[in-house]
Amino acid sequence: MAERILVVDDDRAFQGMLVEALTDKGYEVDTASTAEDGIKKAGAGDFDLILHDIKLPGMSGLDALPHLSDAAPGVDVIVMTGYASKDSGVVAMQRGAYDYFTKPFSLSEMEVVVRRAMEKRRMQVELQELKRRGGASPLNNIIGQSAPMMAVKERIARIAGLNTDVLIMGETGTGKELVSDTIHALSGRAKGPFVKINCAAIPENLIESELFGHEKGAFTGANTMKQGKFELAKTGSVMLDEIGDMPLHLQPKLLRAVEQKQAERVGGAKPIKYDVRIIAATNQELEQRVQEGQFRSDLYYRLNVATLILPPLRERKSDLPQLAEFFLDRANRRLGTDIVGVTAAAMEIFFNYDWPGNVRQFANAVERAAIFCTSTTISPADVDQAFSNTRPAADAMMTLPTGEGLPLKQALIDYEKMLIENALRACGGTQTEAARALGVSAKNLWNKLKKHSIDPAAFKL
Repeated sequence: MAERILVVDDDRAFQGMLVEALTDKGYEVDTASTAEDGIKKAGAGDFDLILHDIKLPGMSGLDALPHLSDAAPGVDVIVMTGYASKDSGVVAMQRGAYDYFTKPFSLSEMEVVVRRAMEKRRMQVELQELKRRGGASPLNNIIGQSAPMMAVKERIARIAGLNTDVLIMGETGTGKELVSDTIHALSGRAKGPFVKINCAAIPENLIESELFGHEKGAFTGANTMKQGKFELAKTGSVMLDEIGDMPLHLQPKLLRAVEQKQAERVGGAKPIKYDVRIIAATNQELEQRVQEGQFRSDLYYRLNVATLILPPLRERKSDLPQLAEFFLDRANRRLGTDIVGVTAAAMEIFFNYDWPGNVRQFANAVERAAIFCTSTTISPADVDQAFSNTRPAADAMMTLPTGEGLPLKQALIDYEKMLIENALRACGGTQTEAARALGVSAKNLWNKLKKHSIDPAAFKL
């Protein structure tokens, strides 16, 4: 059965062009010339998508959005607006529209967005059917219905069941670990262990032993044999987080483990075979690391087969209301509060911010706003309070010591310690984010934390 689209537009010529283009692509199309007529047809028909003009006689497209949501629950609306009023498209997305076009637009652009919306619709139907049968998909744990996130979910569903290694790329805070959990849960290895290791958080002299294990007496302090992460993950999966920070001298051994599924323990001579799936993740541009000579090209090409690129939050802001609802519910459970939602004015502040720390930063901001909230809804004042505690580390630096009365060496030590603590405080204790804000590698930061006896856990939210 053909998928059905409702086109609501009072420009007969433009309406006819859309009907012709969509019909040629195999869709069944119905039309309306007013918002009121569109709402009636949306309620009476079984549509998979609605294309809706904003400027209409009578009720506007913006005012029609909540009525369309009531008339056809779960059906996405793509709004169409003239270039002079393109800001109304953004407002429409804030009110729940799936996407928007600025007239004039190319038919090829329209076809891509419609296809993505239809793919999302099909996935929703499949998930509903799974739920009806009594199952629950791990994909439900990934919050977001925007076009970029639906593309990510579709790719996860496609590659999770394949017996291939996976490379996840994306900025810090975009949800790489959650995606890796989902891939493992959907795979044929779901009943096996899922062992994770952060390549940036382990000292260089220990990472080989952590990955591959060591034999007794392999080095000073190796009093017993130790299995590595690859052995412990037997029949399951291994997540190599921050793979871009893997020491160069260990990359040939890792390549062998990826290609041949075997390697020797430190101090050992007999290869240990692994039956594991490798899920690697990084916030770095590995291709650039290859060009800089910091990452082996053969390892990069071997990992870069089934690749997922996670979009930053600034590119999927239409997911903010759903994310806010999810994180607010979590905050209520943690804090014992009973906050029912976010005001439109507060949500507008969220939409106007670019979230350099991505979903992790947004989650922190929602929880902090909930802490400051004194009513049943989060207000702009609550959001302002939250932002004052989540701004980037560079903006959160306190007045620095002048060193007056201190030897220069001690003043510099105190200065460095304070900068690190401020960065950790601003980043909620997340070491990789703090390292990025300070402009140092995660490994460098780890050494400095030891040097200053700083416990990052003390800054966790």
